[in-house]
Amino acid sequence: QVQLVESGGGLVQAGDSLRLSCAASGRAFSRYTMGWFRQLPGKEREFVAAISGSESSTDYKDSVKGRFTISRDNAKNTVYLQMNSLKPEDTGVYTCAARLTAWSNLKYGYAYWGQGTQVTVSS
Repeated sequence: QVQLVESGGGLVQAGDSLRLSCAASGRAFSRYTMGWFRQLPGKEREFVAAISGSESSTDYKDSVKGRFTISRDNAKNTVYLQMNSLKPEDTGVYTCAARLTAWSNLKYGYAYWGQGTQVTVSS
């Protein structure tokens, strides 16, 4: 089993920044592909960002490119999502996910999910 625990969410004003963290269990963390997803109010869960385990390649949802940065610290079994220039439309529950596959497409195939952390951006 892989267990994921998110932290770092909160209430901020438009234009502010937040840094989300996701701590993962397991010695094989460096081989996991890690992703961030979000569920906006009244919407289905959507892909936000991901980083591969082998070469740390990344992918982002178009609307967050240039504002969000995903990174990982394999020594700490932790993945981060730095969110800058936040907008009210970024408000939602952000969830960390992990997969053990080596697919080049980083948007899907996740088998393990965290509990989520709330991000609220006021205008």
